[in-house]
Amino acid sequence: MKFTYKAVVFDWAFTLVDLGDENDLPPFKAMHQSMQERGWEAPAFDDFYSRFKTSFRNLIQQSRKSHQEARFEDVLKSFLISHRLPSESDQDLKELMTVYYKKTYERRKVYGDVTPTLEALRQQGIPMGIISNTTNPEFMKAYERSQCGLDAYFNFAVYSSSVPYRKPHPSIFQIAIERLNLPSHEILYVGDNPAADIVGSQSAGMKAVWLNRDNSVLPDSIRPDYEINSLSEILSLNGASIHS
Repeated sequence: MKFTYKAVVFDWAFTLVDLGDENDLPPFKAMHQSMQERGWEAPAFDDFYSRFKTSFRNLIQQSRKSHQEARFEDVLKSFLISHRLPSESDQDLKELMTVYYKKTYERRKVYGDVTPTLEALRQQGIPMGIISNTTNPEFMKAYERSQCGLDAYFNFAVYSSSVPYRKPHPSIFQIAIERLNLPSHEILYVGDNPAADIVGSQSAGMKAVWLNRDNSVLPDSIRPDYEINSLSEILSLNGASIHS
């Protein structure tokens, strides 16, 4: 069956990739050890972990109200300055984040239905992209795409850590629409989060697919154009909305 839409844009976390248990202790320990190996007089780990987490949590809470992303690198930079740690350049910051995120990404796994679906779309010449809310720096997200073996499928990726606003703000979806140079209603957006993905993409005029892997129940106020339980189901969507 020929695919109906001209392009598909995907969410990342829990749509294409399972983030696992998201235990952040190993990444923080690895980053703290890297500081010590540089000869820096970093606080003891428990103090470092507690202070960093508190600062980051506060920034995340603010971001949910402003729709401006909480960036991990901003918290790290502020932490280094406030503790007078001798970071001499942005390269130090980048190296510390690389240590942290490489450890974080070790536990992430691509869902089994993802690669076959992306390959089928590529065979039909369908352009594909990513829109993802993330506190991670863009250079590490590029590393993650490569490590997951998915980078070659995508024409572009838009991350909230690199643009003014996070999902569901329509502006982040508009960036993707402009890159695809297509009418918004000809673009399918696939995501697992009802508020961020469904409401956000529909507000920009895209057709929204709710990927409901765990059979959750939607709020009555949110009405996706399609609901699927496996990513492969998008290949058989015929343009008729479930609410047509």
